[in-house]
Amino acid sequence: MSRIAYVNGRYLPHAQAVVHIEDRGYQFADGVYEVAYLHEGRLIDRDLHLDRLARSLAELQIRWPVARAALVAVLDEVLARNRRRSGLLYIQVTRGVARREHAFPPEGTRPALVVTLRRAPPFPQSLDGWTASAITLPDQRWARCDIKSVGLLANVLARQAARVQGATEAILYDESGMVTEGASTSVWIVGADGALRTRPLSHAILPGCTRAALIDEMQRTGIVLEERAFSLAELRQAREVFLTAASTFLRPVLQVDGAAVGEGHVGPVAQDLFTLLARRVSAG
Repeated sequence: MSRIAYVNGRYLPHAQAVVHIEDRGYQFADGVYEVAYLHEGRLIDRDLHLDRLARSLAELQIRWPVARAALVAVLDEVLARNRRRSGLLYIQVTRGVARREHAFPPEGTRPALVVTLRRAPPFPQSLDGWTASAITLPDQRWARCDIKSVGLLANVLARQAARVQGATEAILYDESGMVTEGASTSVWIVGADGALRTRPLSHAILPGCTRAALIDEMQRTGIVLEERAFSLAELRQAREVFLTAASTFLRPVLQVDGAAVGEGHVGPVAQDLFTLLARRVSAG
């Protein structure tokens, strides 16, 4: 069956889904996106993703292309037409099509909306075989990483550098040697002192929806988390390192820059948090 995409009011076969060459997303990366995981026919943490989309649009002064309720209807229709029970759903909104000028286009320019669905690996049954390795790189992205912008060139280069070195992810660090996040993931550690940590939200990192969902589950069960920045040295001395994202779920990192993390296998904290996350996904 052909994949079906939504493009500016039309449902089209994926091969016919195109946008104008003067769309500002193509010209300037002047747009934002969201990606949510589809599990057994349900979008996981849909409202968290739509809330983050609203925030990103507001920060870039892009108006909603359709009302939020109408967007939900579009998402449901894309899922129905593709007849898939699992996958990754992408929402992309740009400032629209206009003559190429850096300043915003005239009032009334309609934002562009594209929604697509693609296949993705199923949610893992366990962490066996669902592990990763990472390299570390300087964070060379723009200063507003809290906005989920389509401008991802620095992330692309970081992930390619990881691939060249045979790693899964690139963990980024700032000029002070403090870890920010992965090229497309949130980074967590269990420090040498046994404390669970992840960097607090700021302009330096994306407010990950899976991060937020996991913190919510941890608060419900009384698991203590320190939201504070940690250094490269702390990362390398950590007992456990793991990543979270909508498409990564929770993934333990067993090597950083070629050196084993902790004892070189999945740790108990990552295992416990994966169990919490799996329960949330199963419960919808």
